[in-house]
Amino acid sequence: MSELVNGKSQKKENLLNLSLDATEAEREKSPALQMGYDQNTKRWELIIQYNGTVEKLQEQLPQAEIYPLSGGYAIVRLPESQVDDLAGLSQVEYIEKPKRLYFEVNRAIRDTCIAPVQSGNQVSQNVYGRDADLSGRGTLTAIIDSGIDYFHPDFRNADGTTRIAALWDQEQNRIYTREELNRALEAGSRESAYEIVQSRDVSGHGTAVAAIAAGNGWEGGGHYRGVAWESELLVVKLGTPLADSFPRTTELMRALDYVVGIAQEWRMPVAVNLSFGNTYGSHDGTSLLETYLNSMAERGRTSIIVGTGNEGYGMGHRAGFLQMGRPVEIELAVGEYQTGFGVQLWKLYQDRFSVEIFSPGGSSTGVIRESLGAQRLSYETEEILLYYGMPSPYSQAQEIYLDLIPKGSYIQDGLWKIRLIPEEIRDGQYDLWLPAGMALNRETRFLAASPDTTLTIPSTASRAISVGAYDDATQAYADFSGRGFARLGHPIKPELAAPGVNIITARAGGGYEAVTGTSFAAPFVTGSAALMMQWGIVNGNDPYLYGEKLKAYLIRGARSLPGETVYPNERLGYGALCLERSFPL
Repeated sequence: MSELVNGKSQKKENLLNLSLDATEAEREKSPALQMGYDQNTKRWELIIQYNGTVEKLQEQLPQAEIYPLSGGYAIVRLPESQVDDLAGLSQVEYIEKPKRLYFEVNRAIRDTCIAPVQSGNQVSQNVYGRDADLSGRGTLTAIIDSGIDYFHPDFRNADGTTRIAALWDQEQNRIYTREELNRALEAGSRESAYEIVQSRDVSGHGTAVAAIAAGNGWEGGGHYRGVAWESELLVVKLGTPLADSFPRTTELMRALDYVVGIAQEWRMPVAVNLSFGNTYGSHDGTSLLETYLNSMAERGRTSIIVGTGNEGYGMGHRAGFLQMGRPVEIELAVGEYQTGFGVQLWKLYQDRFSVEIFSPGGSSTGVIRESLGAQRLSYETEEILLYYGMPSPYSQAQEIYLDLIPKGSYIQDGLWKIRLIPEEIRDGQYDLWLPAGMALNRETRFLAASPDTTLTIPSTASRAISVGAYDDATQAYADFSGRGFARLGHPIKPELAAPGVNIITARAGGGYEAVTGTSFAAPFVTGSAALMMQWGIVNGNDPYLYGEKLKAYLIRGARSLPGETVYPNERLGYGALCLERSFPL
């Protein structure tokens, strides 16, 4: 059977096929289509799943740069003219383009039942008859983020030396060792230190995340101490190698490969924190990023914790069910000065329906019936690229992707309408997602939006421990927190929630600040995972306490919040983190 359908390789994801069909001018005005393409060198960066050896791949594609990852995945950079050659290789099983990642920003130690098991607390002497006295010693806490303020006292030992075992700055393509970091700290001042180790956390996001998971609170006299405060830190500052301001999924995959590999090499358990995500994908755990994360979670003694994002009230998701004879009209408000963006529509392949798009001025595209491959539709001020995709080997979902590209600088503002017309319905469920809120104007949103299934990818990965946010002051769900479940209801996501509103944590440059977002809920669980792995693996109580087993213990220990009677639910999963209750009886 041919690998081609309408001249397009089934090995390439839909968005990649559409990007390759687009002109240079169209890509330049579409962030989604442009991602992964370097206009200066005319080269693509792609994610592949493959079999066999990298040497064989390199032999067949001598002009390609291939960066092998674990588990049969790799990142490939090659000229656009060779993308079809890559897809034609029998070794290559599937190809995706990278996606942009967004940081999930928008009294907690006591509220999460962490204090009773930390060392240095009066009530930490015993947990269910077992020695607690936990600080994270002997474990690794891996922070993959915007970097870290290595000069901050909260990441130093009592003698002034660093608690950071290694710092990989992807922007500089350099790994700083513990010895180099200590030499920088010995220089005395920040300015002198930065002459030796030049890595900086410009946004401060990674510093805040790291301090919640593993800061020792040294600068504040221990008052703002994090969870696994004596664990060793393994930090990756995600790079942005192309001309955009956000990291991509390819950088994340390389970072995961690095931290899990280091933990295995050092024979240490590792809790990995990921406080970012994006909205592109079917939200059912089947993208290459999600399956790669699953494979990393199964290596070594690893637990991977991911925040569910801040799209809960972002009005970027619309869902429903189509019935025969009842078309549905979806209203999409577009704000002033909105640049080009894409709309994803996901459904089961067995359903057939057509699409019609109306501009704010009332112009219609006419009924667009299913036709595999790219279609171009033109308005006076916009061009719409539409792509009916195919299911992949990993998912039954079909994507209909729309990219609104302005002919000038901006999309026509006002009320756009997307009409879904049922042709043959067996299930009927549909989901539409906009890009993450940080990529859009505040006024660009769905009317009558659906708040459920607003969690970001990769928190939909089945092996991840996915974390939503609640406000510990009010003991209520934080309405910005991305909601589950995953598309079609499985897997159950998030597993649990942690405090994510007005959290006091270390600030890059010194001192402390209050932060809000699921970015800052996830590290409570990451630090808790490190404490549990210390108790189980390092202290010899349970050498298998990591991964899915650790997740099961956290779920069992989760507590209810006032007013919430049904668990699991889309907002909080199985409940709020309670570490003390998560240890086995």
